[in-house]
Amino acid sequence: MRALRTAASGMSAQQTNVEVISNNIANMNTIGFKRQRAEFQDLLYQNVERMGAQSSDTGTIVPTGIQIGSGVKAGAIYRITEQGTPTLTGNKLDMAIDGRGFFQVLMPSGETGYTRAGNFSKNDQGQLVTKDGYLVQPAITIPQNATDISISASGQVQVVQPGTTAPVLLGQLQLATFFNEAGLEAIGGNMYLESGASGAAVIGTPGVEGVGKIMQSYTEASNVDAVTEITSLIVAQRAYEMNSKVITTSDQMLAAASQLKG
Repeated sequence: MRALRTAASGMSAQQTNVEVISNNIANMNTIGFKRQRAEFQDLLYQNVERMGAQSSDTGTIVPTGIQIGSGVKAGAIYRITEQGTPTLTGNKLDMAIDGRGFFQVLMPSGETGYTRAGNFSKNDQGQLVTKDGYLVQPAITIPQNATDISISASGQVQVVQPGTTAPVLLGQLQLATFFNEAGLEAIGGNMYLESGASGAAVIGTPGVEGVGKIMQSYTEASNVDAVTEITSLIVAQRAYEMNSKVITTSDQMLAAASQLKG
């Protein structure tokens, strides 16, 4: 019975849906996390009677035909890149991006990683690093005797040192933008890699030509909305239950058919 396989594909699809939702909920408090959404496609159809076919010698045409679907599959898991809420931390090395863009990070493999998580620190050499110790690019080294640090909306990093009144410019942070941010490859650790779907990184100065501005002493919260996710979870659960009910009904119908006597 085709309905058994069709309903099984529906249960598998809803299981994938629940897995995506559970990952969103698990990362509600992950800095810079972008929620995902499962998208589905119907499977191939069996043409029992093709629409548009001639139904008589006089040229009459079948208006709708008979097509029987075979179920559903996961078509894509789409990342929604809308802005998360900026959260004030008070840490002067924390940064949030207001608008488009990603911080650039030098990975241990030599590749450039990209992140929205701006909860940075400095290492034993005063270099600006991520929580995993990866160097932020362009490299910024903070002097040991710096008494204050300021990061402008345009990405200029300045420090105040003893015996000086004017701030000293250490460097200029730049952000990377992509034509298709949803096409970036997530590798965990709040990090993304460039892919063929994302397009090449375009490096720009914060606040210039559509690039987002930097907010010092802020981090970007996850864009996961608890109410939306719980509602989606309930819908997915009910859809899973209905597909399982189809399997139960199909089994009962097969059992009834097998008991028929000639």
